[in-house]
Amino acid sequence: MSFWLQPKRYRRRIAIGLLFLASVIYIVYSYIPDAPVHNCFQIIHGTGDDPYDEKLLDDVQQSIPQPTDDGRNVFFHETSCSKDGIVRLNARQACAIESAARANPDWNIYVLFAAPVGFRNTTAQPILDALLSYRNVHLRYVNLTTYANGTPLEEWMESGEIFRSLYMNSHLSDVMRYLTLYKYGGTYLDLDVIVQQSFEKLEPNYAGAESVRWVAAGVMNFHPKGHGHELAEMCVRDLLANFNGMDWGNNGPGVVTRVLQKYCHTRSTVHMTRERCRHFTVYPIEKFYAIRYEDYEQFFEEQYLDQALLTLNNSIVVHVWNKFSKSHPVRVGSRVAYGVLAEKHCPKVYGSCGTVF
Repeated sequence: MSFWLQPKRYRRRIAIGLLFLASVIYIVYSYIPDAPVHNCFQIIHGTGDDPYDEKLLDDVQQSIPQPTDDGRNVFFHETSCSKDGIVRLNARQACAIESAARANPDWNIYVLFAAPVGFRNTTAQPILDALLSYRNVHLRYVNLTTYANGTPLEEWMESGEIFRSLYMNSHLSDVMRYLTLYKYGGTYLDLDVIVQQSFEKLEPNYAGAESVRWVAAGVMNFHPKGHGHELAEMCVRDLLANFNGMDWGNNGPGVVTRVLQKYCHTRSTVHMTRERCRHFTVYPIEKFYAIRYEDYEQFFEEQYLDQALLTLNNSIVVHVWNKFSKSHPVRVGSRVAYGVLAEKHCPKVYGSCGTVF
């Protein structure tokens, strides 16, 4: 007999029974923990016991030297997966690191790898050999299992939410930059920059405007104490509250922009002055992002050389927008702005990368 032809009282009992069964199933599945997310960041490739195995980089949380509490630390994050567990940096990434080390010889420069990577005997990579000739450059591994311990992100990292992100590598970079500045303080830099000037003359606690609306997250400084640490914690908590694995920009520039809009009581980066933002500076566009991403081709075409160098003359940091520009080769010796800047600010890497930078 059809359900609708049953007496009314039976229909009600059946409906209640089905609803109860659905509720039981929902409750049971709600208490079953998510299956562990397997990813390249949890794979230990080697321990160094086998002479043919790679020796992992030292864990930044245990290595010497530790980041200093005076804020004279520069951090880069490499969050790409590694198939073989070997340390690798391309020439442009290494250039960013060398330029920071040259411009700030008395600062420690940390390159933090999210994947467990290391070396087999020697690097066998001329670019890395050039980079490691700087005594203030330190390559380190970040153990994602323990890195957030004792921070507001501890439980969230344990949940594995970051590994379910649609843009996992990019969003992991977003998380790590705020978490690192919260833990240690100092300066975070993207790996697609060239540092032209020392950070010594800059007062602690700053970022740079990308537009009137957005504060960018490619260059950020938070002092380990006081207002800097307060803001770093606000960023970490905003990330925790608003993380969105489906939105590429929400967790990077979105975080620092939202925090500073509240902290400075303004939505315009033009008005985010040190006085209004209580000891935090949002530098104008020309200091870190003088050539906008829409005009990134100015770095790669000889016809724009003079114009680009003039535009970048007063920039502290040059950002080359790798997301858009990574497919544009630079022939070593060519007169394009990126090549000219690299030859000047990262000469060892530029000289060791072969025919293409």
